[in-house]
Amino acid sequence: MELLPTIRDPRDLDALSHTQLEQLADEIRRFLVAEVSKTGGHLGPNLGVVELTLGIHRIFDSPRDAIVWDTGHQSYVHKLVTGRHDFSRLRQKDGLAGYPQRAESPHDIVESSHASSSLSWADGISRAYEMTGQGDRHVVAVVGDGALTGGMTWEALNNITDDNSRNLVIVVNDNGRSYAPTIGGMARFLSTVRTRRSYRTFRRRTEAMFDHLGSPGRAFYRGVRGGLHGFLSRFTNNEALYSNLDIKYVGPIDGHDIRDVERALRQAKEYEAPVIVHAITQKGKGYEPALADVADQFHAVGQIDPETGESVETASAPSWTSVFADELVRLADRDDRLVGITAAMLRPTGLHKLAEKHPHRVFDVGIAEQHAVASAAGLAYGGLHPVVAVYATFINRAFDQVLMDVALHKAGVTFVLDRAGVTGPDGASHHGVWDLSILQVVPGIRLAAPRDATRLREELAEAVSVDDAPTVIRFSKGSVGNEFEAVRRTDDGVDVLREAPHKDVLIVTVGPMAKLGLEVADRLAAQGIGATVVDPRWVVPVAGSIIDLARDHRIVVSIEDGVRVGGIGTRIRQDLRAAGVDTAVDELGLPDEFLEHATRAEILERVGLTAQAIARDLVAQVLGTRIPVARPLPEDATIDTDANDRSNR
Repeated sequence: MELLPTIRDPRDLDALSHTQLEQLADEIRRFLVAEVSKTGGHLGPNLGVVELTLGIHRIFDSPRDAIVWDTGHQSYVHKLVTGRHDFSRLRQKDGLAGYPQRAESPHDIVESSHASSSLSWADGISRAYEMTGQGDRHVVAVVGDGALTGGMTWEALNNITDDNSRNLVIVVNDNGRSYAPTIGGMARFLSTVRTRRSYRTFRRRTEAMFDHLGSPGRAFYRGVRGGLHGFLSRFTNNEALYSNLDIKYVGPIDGHDIRDVERALRQAKEYEAPVIVHAITQKGKGYEPALADVADQFHAVGQIDPETGESVETASAPSWTSVFADELVRLADRDDRLVGITAAMLRPTGLHKLAEKHPHRVFDVGIAEQHAVASAAGLAYGGLHPVVAVYATFINRAFDQVLMDVALHKAGVTFVLDRAGVTGPDGASHHGVWDLSILQVVPGIRLAAPRDATRLREELAEAVSVDDAPTVIRFSKGSVGNEFEAVRRTDDGVDVLREAPHKDVLIVTVGPMAKLGLEVADRLAAQGIGATVVDPRWVVPVAGSIIDLARDHRIVVSIEDGVRVGGIGTRIRQDLRAAGVDTAVDELGLPDEFLEHATRAEILERVGLTAQAIARDLVAQVLGTRIPVARPLPEDATIDTDANDRSNR
């Protein structure tokens, strides 16, 4: 009899024997491989926390006891245990989110997928329980060893250990990896913990398992064994830190032994004070293709063959990330001042290629974006030109450093923001839609948004040549689109993609929105409305030629895949007014809301960023029936008054 279909609530686990729990763990792993292979998602992390999740839900009573998942991409097992078994539309519109989501279940608490925040959440929740007389409720924070590279976790620990009266359990899921193997000084505090009997036993089991795989298995084990060492050995081996923190430590335990997990968690629960439970786990546990993937052990996958783990997706064009990766290597070969910095995302951001070619010129600082940016300022002061590569959503975390450490000091640092704009399936916290609004307020900053691969190479070369100010290159997720050649380039670097005899509408496009802008122009042309389409290339500061073009047109429309509040359109409108140009500006972009997970196309359609919707509104503005209204036609010009009807076709 299959057990998984019978688990609809965490309390359904209570009646199961340990033998049945082991069977359930196997069923869950088979389910995850079968379902995630169809939709894509975070497979490796979830395969590694099956027993840990079962143990947490056996010992603690969710949702009365709060369970907080750091990043949350390892919450699939938690979703299954809490009754969410329909993974058919995982990370798709109207399907389960790839992260905890309050709207799905009362068992989900923290929706943000930004790492290193769980202990601060746990600190706040446990304090609130204590202050409101709910001292019988517990808080469990599950944090990965990779997240411990973030300074925020240590700020939280400092505060947690200041008050030892709260029911707070910190479960460290130690698999030695974030995406790739975890790095940093903490990871080197290993020697003592490796001498413990429990650790030696676990290591022997693991080594024997890989030994059965022959030479490839043994080679792989040697490559990743460092990931099995305990991060939290610092707590037991460093007496000064241990005594100062004054926190109970349990472990290390085998995170795949359900009995060990339950014993440790029960001990932690009964202690009635903050406790760290250190569990050593294996990312990708139980799925050979994941274990054999040295790069990231299937941290995140697209659609794959469940038997082989091979991708079944085909890409018709190279990805934005790969174009950047290759071009940076080419530039670095010519300029030995170029160095790369990333925050635990060496491969996802493309910096692995530079690391392979020039290993001493790439720095992975762990999940520590603030440190990455401030360190980059120091590197620039020392005569280098750092290229900081992060996902666009994560630059939010380092805004202060961009402003006060880089910009204030006029440091030549280039920020490369991957996954900018609407990213799709990872949901609200992963959409890179705030970067343009946030960063353009930084004095002296220069922001570029390439529309295609050629312009990415071009603008990256221009960015790294700037040594007296921060520069930013942003691009979206996925494959690069078609190339769009300009009919001409202005003296200040603006690409004019299309010009019409009648200067009715000036369409200013940001990055890959150039394709949409050209489609809108085609629809307007069918109505006898002339449209000029431009790609500024460098969207901040606003080029003088944009001002001049706006002066000559009846209305300006900006199209961007960032939030329109404080976006590039707003910047253009403000600069027009400062220059005494009264041309109306229609600022099109994303609403200031948290966008649900769906495909990029589905989201853009929902918010009205389609050629049909934009053209329809522009026709009405040109005709004077919709605000903002275009300037009147010259006396000798006419347009088709039936345009509004035909624009809907």
